[in-house]
Order: sequence, then C-alpha cells, then structure tokens
Amino acid sequence: MATSPPPPAPPGTPAGGTRWWQRKWVRYAALTTLLTLSGLVILALVRRQTGTEGFLVGLGLSVLPVPLLVSAFRWLDRVDPGPWRNLLFSFAWGACAAALIAIVANSFATQWIATATADPSHADTLGATVIAPVVEESAKAAAVLLVFLFRRRDFTGIVDGVVIAGVTATGFAFTENILYLGTAFGTDQLTGDTGLFSVTAATFFVRVIMSPFAHPLFTVLTGIGFGIAALSADRQQVRRVLFPIVGLLLAMGMHAMWNGSSAFGEYGFFAVYAVFMVPAFGLLTWLAVWTRQRELGTVRTELPSYAMAGWLAAPEPFVLGSMRARRLAREYATRHGGREAGRAVAEYEAYATSLAFLRHRGRHGRAGADFAVRERELLHELWARREPARPALEYAARVTAPPPAPSPWPGYGYPQGYPAYNPYRS
Repeated sequence: MATSPPPPAPPGTPAGGTRWWQRKWVRYAALTTLLTLSGLVILALVRRQTGTEGFLVGLGLSVLPVPLLVSAFRWLDRVDPGPWRNLLFSFAWGACAAALIAIVANSFATQWIATATADPSHADTLGATVIAPVVEESAKAAAVLLVFLFRRRDFTGIVDGVVIAGVTATGFAFTENILYLGTAFGTDQLTGDTGLFSVTAATFFVRVIMSPFAHPLFTVLTGIGFGIAALSADRQQVRRVLFPIVGLLLAMGMHAMWNGSSAFGEYGFFAVYAVFMVPAFGLLTWLAVWTRQRELGTVRTELPSYAMAGWLAAPEPFVLGSMRARRLAREYATRHGGREAGRAVAEYEAYATSLAFLRHRGRHGRAGADFAVRERELLHELWARREPARPALEYAARVTAPPPAPSPWPGYGYPQGYPAYNPYRS
C-alpha cells in the first residue's frame, strides 16, 4: 500500500530533520549509560553493606518472586501486549536508577534529621514513614512518566499503566530485597542463628512469601493515574495532569501506612496487612482483570466496521475478542506453518487490537492528529499478514463458537463482494 511522503522540514531545521540530541540513538545511548552506571553504583553500595557472601545469598533469594510477578503483569497485558523493551527498561529503572535514588536520598535525609534533632531513633522512624515513601514512589513514578511521554503509542490505557508501574516496582523490590536479605544473613553470621528461627528466614517470609506484591501494589496506583490520563483527550489538560498526581499521592500514602505499621503496636504489621493490604490487593486485581475484559469488549465492538469494509474476515472481530480463540489461532498457525506463521498470527492479533483501540479513541474524540496515518499503518500491517492469519482465525472460530442458529439469509451481514460462507462449518 502506498504511503504519503514525509512533509518537508521546517525552515532552520538541519538536513537530517532533527538536531543531534533529538536523534533516537543518542537517547538510547544516554539512557543505557545512565542505567548501566546506576547499576554498577548500586551493586557496589549493596555489596559493601552486605558483604560478598551476603550479597550472593540475598541475590539468590530475591530473584525467586521476580518471574512470577513479571509473568502476572505480562499475562495482564496479553490483550494488547506492549514491546519487551518497555518492560526491560521499566525493570532496569526500578532495580538500578530508582533504587540508587532511594538509597542515597533516604540516607541523606535520615542523617540530616538525626543531626538536626539529635534523636537518631526518631529520625529512623520519620525516614521510614515519611521520607522513604515520598522518595521511592517518586523515583519509581519517573519510569512510568518516561514511557508515557516517549512511548505514547504503547501507553493507551489503564492496563498499560498498571503493567509498566508493576514491573518497575518489581525491579525496585528485587534490589531492596537483596539489601535486606543480605544484611539479615550477615546478622545471622554474627549471632550464629540458622534455620527457621534465623533473621534471614524471618525476613524472607515477610518480604518474599507474605508481601512480594507490596511495592507493585503501591506503584500500580500511580500507573492507574497515568492510565486514566492516557484515556483523556488532549484538550483535557487538567485531567491529564491531575490523575497522575492523585495516583502518586495515593501510592505514597499506602506506602507510608505499610512502613509505619510497626508503630501501631506488636501486631500492627499483621493488622495493616489484613485490613488494608490484602483487600487493596484484591480490589486492584479485580480492577485490572475487569479492565482487561473491557479491552476485549472494545475489540469485539470496534473491529466489525473493518470487517464490513473487507479488511477483516467476518468472524475475526469475535475471534480477536477471545483470548482462548487467539491462543488456538496461534497454535494452529505454528502447527501448520511453523514458528514464523505463529509469530505472524500473534502480530496480526496485536495490530488488530491496536486498531480497535485507535478507533475507540477516535470515536470518543481522544485520538491525536495522526489518527488517519496511524490507522493506515495498522491496516497495512494487517494486510501484509492476512495469508497465515485468516486460516488460523477461521479455525479458531470453528472451534470456539457454538453452531449458528438457522437463518434464511446465510450470507446476510457480510461485506459487499466478500464470499458468503459459514465460518463455523467443518
């Protein structure tokens, strides 16, 4: 399909079209350098505090919940999966840059308060309940903000905000757990405690078994705020600014309550865990899953227009609105055409979903000025993959859909010129 030539560069713009600091490779190089340096510094700081042996023990224990959490967020994002590079950036930012900011800023603030008040114990309490939530949630929110600003096409709603925020917080918790577990192991080395009654075992139980979702839970509130902003029209500037701020403040508040639970008495931690954390986790999980199902409904609602125009086969909008049918289509394509065919079908599903979301935003006045260009790009990508995708999606339609009710008009409702057939017939 032919595409329009790019518009001419405005007066005063270099021949390359962008200045050197605006080029993509320059931004990638700067970001990679920043994250690498942050990782090296945080590695040195944690190792100095825990020792080499404590660092290795903490690393081995802290990595255990990471695959589970990342897989959960990736599952949530299966309707319109974002690129892996966004997740890798988010995890690296949380584990390296955000963790470094938190360690340096928390230590400096706590020491300053202790010096100013001559009360170290009060400074530690104030640092944990006030300083740490503000610093840590702000540092993690920076990753969500960067993806929101520079990967806008990949950030289209609440699920995207939840996923980016959750993976960032997973990276942050990973580094923080290395520090806590490594320090606990060092304490056990000094006291000689081992087994279930050691400080390491207690720390592992609290941080990895009971509350691996704590940091993701806090930061997801920020992600929801950015997700609502992504759903807002460009003219709704107040809404686009207000909701991320509200989400960040809620994340700070919940984080502060969690850190300050020990101040509520001997069983304060368990009370906060049972009364606030578990219900909040259940509520946010329900919201994320409900939003995921709503996205599937958007696919089923928006894509029939393209089927009527002949871009899609008639049953495809309904197949693409079912995760089971999409999985069956990918498996069918892989089984009959190999991995390349399976990958093409997966890409077809992703582009079709993006097209449905784009049209949904356009119908509600939230599409940008590049709506027509983006729509044309997505349709071109679908057309290029139609050969392996259509047989696979037709197979999925036959397997997942119930037999159609008898109708005196067998071809009614199909695009003009498209052959009338029953997609569910064997």
